[in-house]
Amino acid sequence: MVTMTASPARRVLLAAPRGYCAGVDRAVIAVETALEQYGAPIYVRKEIVHNKYVVQTLQKKGAIFVDETEEVPEGSIVIFSAHGVAPVVHDEARQRRLATVDATCPLVTKVHKEAVRFANEDYDILLIGHEGHEEVIGTSGEAPDHITLVDGPEDVQNVRVRDESKVVWLSQTTLSVDETMETVDALKERFPALVSPPSDDICYATQNRQIAIKQVAAEADLVIVVGSKNSSNSVRLVEVALGAGAKAGHLVDFASEIDEAWLEGVTTVGVTSGASVPDVLVEGVLEWLAERGFADVEVVQPMRESLTFSLPKELRRDLRAEAAAAVAAPSRTPSRTPSQDA
Repeated sequence: MVTMTASPARRVLLAAPRGYCAGVDRAVIAVETALEQYGAPIYVRKEIVHNKYVVQTLQKKGAIFVDETEEVPEGSIVIFSAHGVAPVVHDEARQRRLATVDATCPLVTKVHKEAVRFANEDYDILLIGHEGHEEVIGTSGEAPDHITLVDGPEDVQNVRVRDESKVVWLSQTTLSVDETMETVDALKERFPALVSPPSDDICYATQNRQIAIKQVAAEADLVIVVGSKNSSNSVRLVEVALGAGAKAGHLVDFASEIDEAWLEGVTTVGVTSGASVPDVLVEGVLEWLAERGFADVEVVQPMRESLTFSLPKELRRDLRAEAAAAVAAPSRTPSRTPSQDA
């Protein structure tokens, strides 16, 4: 007599919150609104958000992405990405007589203002973040003579300050909370008088997505994070999932990038997405998994989000007319530009 053993049930644990945060939503809608109001082309300095699908979709609508302000023709409209820019970039735009829309996430703007305030009070500012990240470049540009980048706890031993009694830390908003606090603890050991910012710089969306994936990862054999490789918060989600108990974790832009070999021996798959990822990409992953027997989807939602941000105020003005007027009067420095209103 042969005993039949039922196969373990296959399921998906879908993390929530996931995907678009308020800052990303605002930035993407800003580009779409500018295209609707003024028509193509609309220039965007750097990727508006770090997601391949979003950038490709906006390109098809008429957005042109450039690396530097000097690539934007005079008299054009340029949008600054959600990651923020240094003051020198606003100066460059004024020199080229560009009409600007500042789509910097308000939470990043908060960090910029903190950097300026502490620099004005003559603090040494220790900015925890990853070298080369656009947000770090923008924040550092607010007070370059006062800011030292600290790229993880192993970098703490290299930090030098002028006065150990006047040191403050700030951070890139998209880091892992655990990683950031490990660096902060190491800094406090070196600088006991280290001042913390008025509020945690790690953005609410980054924290919430990490909390949710930690709950999912504790029960998951495999975690799939939807997001682009240059998205810091998406990369962190994979790291957080592995640290919270997931047996394996992978980052993919699209369902087509999933390797079926990852499913070998797997009964529970955790799924989430970075803060710059539209939910249509997650739906594609869920469909792919359902076709392979993972049709049972359970939502894991430790908290809800309701925060929204209004669109940049520049979009309420006639930017084309402002840019044309600036080009028509090359010898006159504009007394008021969109970036000054932000």
